[in-house]
Amino acid sequence: MSIEFEKYHGTGNDFVVVDADEYVPDRGAFARTVCDRRDGVSERDEQTESVGADGTLFLALEPEFSPPRVVMTLVQPDGSTAAMCGNGARCAAKWAAEQTGADAIMLDTQAGTRRAELRDGEVTIEMGSPSFSPGDVPLAPGREDPLVEETVEGLEVTAVNTGVPHAVAFVEDVNDVDLEAVAPAVRRAEVFPEGANVTFASPRDDGGYDQRTYERGVEGETQSCGTGAVAIGVAARRLGRTTDEEIPVYPPGGRLDVGFRDGRATLTGPVEREFEGELASTPDPWHVSEA
Repeated sequence: MSIEFEKYHGTGNDFVVVDADEYVPDRGAFARTVCDRRDGVSERDEQTESVGADGTLFLALEPEFSPPRVVMTLVQPDGSTAAMCGNGARCAAKWAAEQTGADAIMLDTQAGTRRAELRDGEVTIEMGSPSFSPGDVPLAPGREDPLVEETVEGLEVTAVNTGVPHAVAFVEDVNDVDLEAVAPAVRRAEVFPEGANVTFASPRDDGGYDQRTYERGVEGETQSCGTGAVAIGVAARRLGRTTDEEIPVYPPGGRLDVGFRDGRATLTGPVEREFEGELASTPDPWHVSEA
């Protein structure tokens, strides 16, 4: 059986989008195959090549509501699900807006309901209230104090949940960090019983931060991480590095803007639709011709 899909990305953080009404018998196996960076879903032309993805978004649209609602399930390349993904949510909102013509979308995620607004070619998503609480991150059972500027597996980090857990490390230059050598041990450290994304930040002259993130579930670096960008902003404010309520963050894939209002965060940036096609609903490597 074949199903239709679309491919979107937010500042290089890319996702295969599937309508949840499509029959996919094993979503984990499907995501592991479609997201594979060597043999996954692909489009090639004379100038570019896109293979695999950072996740698969299964989206259930409920257009009868105002604003329209979308139930979002993100299945990661290792077959696990993630409670929240900032760029994934922005891609989901863009997809729903294209289906309905709406400029505001409500997204139901495992981290809660989030409102998205589309304006001037960008999508802004509410990211909720970040938390340093040991129970929210979560940290190891029995821990009573937040993990702030502590050394974990040789790296000084601050732990915060921005929909998913992040260990944030401020460094002089993110480009000098060997993520593959440093991040995996922190990602799996005992203090993070559910694992953690590992996000590195270095200050810029414009008051923002450069970003690199090793993502749990992807098990590698991504071109952008929205929850990581928010984690940088909230950690910088917690540590007294900034008091700004608008913080530009620059992952390798582009620019994201993190905002703070009344203890709640927002994430703003561009979203692009890459291509569409059809593929088998059962897990098997494939390539998709340009549609």
